[in-house]
Amino acid sequence: MTPARPDGDAHGHGAHPDPAGSGPAGSGPHAADAARRAAVRQALSVAAATGVYGVSFGALAVAAGLDVWQTCALSVLMFTGGSQFAFVGVLGAGGAGGAAVATAAMLGARNALYGAVLSPLLRYRGLRRAAAAHLTIDESTAVATAQSTPDVARVGFWWTGVGVFVLWNVFTAVGALVGGVLGDPARWGLDAAAAAAFLGLVWPRLATRPARVVAGAAAVVALALTPVAPAGVPVLAAAVVAVALGWRDPGPRLHGPVRAADGREQGTGAGAAR
Repeated sequence: MTPARPDGDAHGHGAHPDPAGSGPAGSGPHAADAARRAAVRQALSVAAATGVYGVSFGALAVAAGLDVWQTCALSVLMFTGGSQFAFVGVLGAGGAGGAAVATAAMLGARNALYGAVLSPLLRYRGLRRAAAAHLTIDESTAVATAQSTPDVARVGFWWTGVGVFVLWNVFTAVGALVGGVLGDPARWGLDAAAAAAFLGLVWPRLATRPARVVAGAAAVVALALTPVAPAGVPVLAAAVVAVALGWRDPGPRLHGPVRAADGREQGTGAGAAR
C-alpha cells in the first residue's frame, strides 16, 4: 500500500499549496491588498464630496461676520462640519458668542461616541492618538467601520480623515475668499453631494432587518425633533435611540487581529470592537 502523503490522498491528490497563504480562502495577501485599495477608493470619494462642501461653510462664515483668517482657523481647529455650521448659524442670526459655542459643543458631542467605537480599533498612544482624535468625524468613522478587518479599518480611517481635513480646509479658504462671487452656496447642491456620499456608505449596512429598524427609528426621532429642538439635539437624540436599540449588538464585527501602534497583536477585531 502506498503511504498517504501529507495534505492529500494516497496518490497525493489534493496536496495543493494555498497561494494566498494559510487561513480561509480570500484571506491572503492578495485579498488584503484588494481590500485596502477598495478602502482607499472609498475614502477618497467621500473626502472629495465632503471637502468640496467646505466652500459653503467658508462663504457662510464670512457672511455671518467672521473674517477670512477666523473662518480658516475655525475649520482647522474645530474641524467638525456640523458644529462649524451651527456656530456660524447662531452668529449669523445675531446670537451671542457663548450661545454659538454651546450649540457647536452640543452638536459635536456625538464625536465622543465615535471615539468609543474607534479607540479599540486604532489603539494609538501619544501624538498619534491626539491626531486620530482630531480626525474622528462622521466620515472617517463611517469608512473605518464599513471595513471587514481592523487593519483595513485603519487604512480607511486615515485616508478619509486626512483627505477630508485637507480638502475641507482648502475649500473653506476658497469659499471665504470668493463667497461673494459664488452667491448662495445652497444653489450649487454641495450639501446634497456630501449627504449622498454618506448615504452611499450607510446603505450597504442596512441589509438586515435589525439595522433597518435602528436606522428608521433614529431617522424618525431626528425628523420629529428638528422643527422644535435646538441645533444638535436631534442628532444626539437619534444617536441615543440607535445605541439603545443596538445595545445587544454593539459595533461592527471586524475579523482578524487588532494591532497596536507598535505592531503587537491585541486580540481579534470581533472582541476588540465590543
